[in-house]
Amino acid sequence: MQHLALHSVVALIVDLPEHQLIRGQVGTIVESWEPGVYEVEFSNDQGETYALVALREDQILPLHYSPGIAAA
Repeated sequence: MQHLALHSVVALIVDLPEHQLIRGQVGTIVESWEPGVYEVEFSNDQGETYALVALREDQILPLHYSPGIAAA
């Protein structure tokens, strides 16, 4: 299990119809509740929040904007 930092950008990897969210939507971690559980904020292009959901680590994928070292 990896620890994701506050303000990390993540992508949803599952559909959550109860929150009107679909796989691939991008959000930002705004709180860490317990190991492996994060509050993720989803906003539109104008910065307006349309969903704020507690998600497990296995429901999100961290996004990276710079080169990294591949795992062996």
